[in-house]
Amino acid sequence: LRTLVVIPAYNEALNIRKTVGDLQKNAPGVDYIVVNDGSRDNTLQILQENRIPHIDSICNLGLFGAVQTGFKYALYNDYDVVIQFDGDGQHDARYIDNLVSEISRGSDIVIGSRFVVEKKPWTARMTGSRLISTAIKLVSGKRIMDPTSGFRAYNRDCIREYALDPNMPPEPDTLVYMLRKGKKISEIQVEMSEREFGESYLNIPNTVKYMSRMMISILLIQPFRKAH
Repeated sequence: LRTLVVIPAYNEALNIRKTVGDLQKNAPGVDYIVVNDGSRDNTLQILQENRIPHIDSICNLGLFGAVQTGFKYALYNDYDVVIQFDGDGQHDARYIDNLVSEISRGSDIVIGSRFVVEKKPWTARMTGSRLISTAIKLVSGKRIMDPTSGFRAYNRDCIREYALDPNMPPEPDTLVYMLRKGKKISEIQVEMSEREFGESYLNIPNTVKYMSRMMISILLIQPFRKAH
């Protein structure tokens, strides 16, 4: 299957070379594209100097806009699979083959999950993940163990949907919509690293906002969306 790794990057100057190096070493032959999401540091300069394939956004679109840009690129260039892959070095390219294999076996979306065989810790952040998992199970009947994982694979039909629908951010809530449409979502066990440089935008205030938005969407919006 012709596969494209989409790497959204905002201010990842300290991480992006390592991320791309991991792909080159552990997923040789797989195409990749970095979407520079209006970075204010020298991410763009690093991409240019190292001749790393990239799309440069003139402004900060946010995660949704950056990932959707990658999906559009994949759609217009006729890829079979998109891998969503963080630019901060937390995801491990060794698992890309496993994600693609699950797509080839009939899954529509495959989540690289930390908690298929490993137990989810009782931290504040993982409490939020548990709440989202429970909400998804409540409205869809499907238990997703790691709904907040940004390490995912999508098949051709999902590439089109996420590329063209302005209401399809690559977030846990839209998984409910896809399940309602009969899409098969599976998980495979992966390991993830901690961010080495820079700071995640998910500080405590942003985490609370994110959780509130996800819970409202999962419980009150996604179950009532008209499935096209």
